[in-house]
Amino acid sequence: MISEKMKPLVNNNSAIRAMFEEGNKLRAQYGAENVFDFSLGNPNVPAPEEVKEAIIDLVTNEDPVILHGYMSNAGFEDVRQAVAESLNRRFDTKFAAKNIIMTVGAASGLNVILKTILNPGEEVIVFAPYFLEYGSYIRNYDGVLVEITPDTSTFQPNLAEFEEKITANTRAVIVNTPHNPTGVVYSEETIKKLAAILEAKQKEFGTVIYLISDEPYRELAYDGVEVPYLTKYYDNTVVGYSYSKSLSLPGERIGYLVIPDEVDGSDEVITAASIANRVNGSVNAPSLIQKVIGKCVDCQVNLDYYDRNRTTLYEGLTKVGLKCIKPEGAFYLFVKSPVPDEKEFVKAGKKYNILMVPGSSFACPGYVRLAYCVSYETIVNSLPAFEKLMDEYK
Repeated sequence: MISEKMKPLVNNNSAIRAMFEEGNKLRAQYGAENVFDFSLGNPNVPAPEEVKEAIIDLVTNEDPVILHGYMSNAGFEDVRQAVAESLNRRFDTKFAAKNIIMTVGAASGLNVILKTILNPGEEVIVFAPYFLEYGSYIRNYDGVLVEITPDTSTFQPNLAEFEEKITANTRAVIVNTPHNPTGVVYSEETIKKLAAILEAKQKEFGTVIYLISDEPYRELAYDGVEVPYLTKYYDNTVVGYSYSKSLSLPGERIGYLVIPDEVDGSDEVITAASIANRVNGSVNAPSLIQKVIGKCVDCQVNLDYYDRNRTTLYEGLTKVGLKCIKPEGAFYLFVKSPVPDEKEFVKAGKKYNILMVPGSSFACPGYVRLAYCVSYETIVNSLPAFEKLMDEYK
């Protein structure tokens, strides 16, 4: 028999993953060129050439015992130093290797920091819409998820409700910008207001409230939009990062945590997080890809590719009558369903081999998410299918 904790996860398996599997079946049946799968944020842009060159160089020239061996649970010190120096150059921060913990992607990083700071029954606040796995991560450590309802006019955080829902039992807040699923970037004004609320609440309750910034899409921002670096606005900030999107390496599972010196009890938190990395079962981040990151720390994928997809899909969908905010970052469109039950709209789209994810999968019903990290041909070829779909609602 499976555990009681696993039963709801089995009964409500990820709608996104289910859609991805359905896409595989449809491609086998109708041909890949006739299926428009916008379900999974799986980058279609290849990793930069420097990644391939780094792998070849490392495998050819490095000592294999070191390259494939154990290291500190926090990761190779030279790689952590390279990450710290890159952040310092880009954001005028003052991190050192000790502030960086290499993790098995951002998901593992979030689990590491939650295990480090969260006691059973303590609350973690999230802003809807949000990546629904946050709830699973919080419940892994017997925490309590507290949800803030969305402001669907802007999809900036609903700060009035946020302020009301912070209690003496609030241990952490998770934010995600650039945002999945809306593509919104939280403005500097928003971040400053959020930080001020947290500072006031810490003083009111005499507690420490950690701000966890989940940043797998940081480099994917368009039209010159600046993405604020949150450690500069609130001392008790921890950053979780992944190279899945910025270097198109989702299957390699590599990322890091930043735990600044300004974090309350930083030395103890850093030590505990390193141990959590081990006892969660990761032991350490993958060794070879850590070394690759050390060589490619400032590389990025071709953002122009995503930008063209973004513009073409946004303009095509609005032309046929669909409504959404034009995303400033990430690679998603969050589109308002033409009918209140977005699952009905998702079902109707399947008749035209269009695969979308219902907004209820992000705690925001009435919307659908489209991941435009697909081929440009898929974008262009899907637009007549969307037109036919919307004809049903006219």
